[in-house]
Amino acid sequence: MNQIWNHRWAKKGLFVLCLLPLLGLVWRWEHNQLGINRIETVARFTGDWTLRFLVGALCITPLRRLPGQSGLIRFRRMVGLFAFFYGFLHALHYYSIDAQWNHEIVWADVTTRRFFITGLISLGLLVPLAATSSQAAIKKLGGRRWQQLHRLVYLAAIAGVVHFFWQGKAALWEPIYWGIGVGVLLAYRLGNWGFDTWRRRKKLSAASLAPPR
Repeated sequence: MNQIWNHRWAKKGLFVLCLLPLLGLVWRWEHNQLGINRIETVARFTGDWTLRFLVGALCITPLRRLPGQSGLIRFRRMVGLFAFFYGFLHALHYYSIDAQWNHEIVWADVTTRRFFITGLISLGLLVPLAATSSQAAIKKLGGRRWQQLHRLVYLAAIAGVVHFFWQGKAALWEPIYWGIGVGVLLAYRLGNWGFDTWRRRKKLSAASLAPPR
């Protein structure tokens, strides 16, 4: 499979695939095929795809450890950036179409609807991750600090799931399924981190006990 993931057209193909949901939405908007309340339909659509890309980016980390799948790491940055892109569209749609740039409406929503707060937290956490996604940012921050910063993606995913759950507009089980998925990915990451820490300490302990040469 790595031959496919490492193909020179693989990233370009993924880029087009990631844009297809948006292109389809625009086409449906222009042809009045979004139902009676198309404003809510667009909000739900962009929110759903934000969560899908966010969880998809998290899935790449464990999947790349499978035999023949290491090339998947090439796509994690792009998928994560598309999560931010659709999240930004989700927020922009609310501010420009739903609230119509009325700060009083926005303030009322933030102070009376708790799911707005979690949505803002989720998007706010994605901002520094998107801003530091380049190789230049990795070199400037250093690999360790960059990795620590980008662990915020798990908090962003949790906040996104809570945002979805607190809306109460969809079937209760759908956000619960997303929550279970994020929980499994987080448990995997914590378990892997714990195992790596234990292995490093074991090596250091063995090295300290080794007789001098």
